[in-house]
Amino acid sequence: TTIANLNAYKKGVAISDPKMVKATSNEIKIMHTKCMGPGDMISSLSGGNQQKVIFGKWLERGPQVFMMDEPTRGIDVGAKYEGKTIIVVSSEMPEILGITNRIGVMSNGHLSGIVNTKETNQEELLRLSAKYL
Repeated sequence: TTIANLNAYKKGVAISDPKMVKATSNEIKIMHTKCMGPGDMISSLSGGNQQKVIFGKWLERGPQVFMMDEPTRGIDVGAKYEGKTIIVVSSEMPEILGITNRIGVMSNGHLSGIVNTKETNQEELLRLSAKYL
C-alpha cells in the first residue's frame, strides 16, 4: 500500500514502519479491504482485494484525477476518495454504465457527446460512437 509513496514515510534517513502501518490500516478501512491486517501479503488476498490494495496505493499519493484503461469489473471504484475524479477508458458498455456518473463518447478521434449515465443506454452510446465514422 505504501510503496508508491515511500518519501511520505521517511523519518530522517530511515523509513518509519509505524507510519507505514498506520497508512496501510487507513487504506484497508477506506477501501473496505478484506484481510487480517496491514501485515498481510497482497498475494494472500482475493483478486478483488488485491485490486483494492493497488488502487489504494496510488490514492496515497493524493492525485486529483485517475485514468484507468480497461479496468476489470471486480475493481471497487465505489470505494474511492470523495472529491477525486476517475477517468475510465473502456470498450465494455455494461462496465461503463455500471461505474460512471457521466460518459464522454469518442468516435473516430472526435468527442461525439457527453451524457449522464442515468439518462442513457447502450443504444445511445452506440449511436454516438458511430457518429463520425
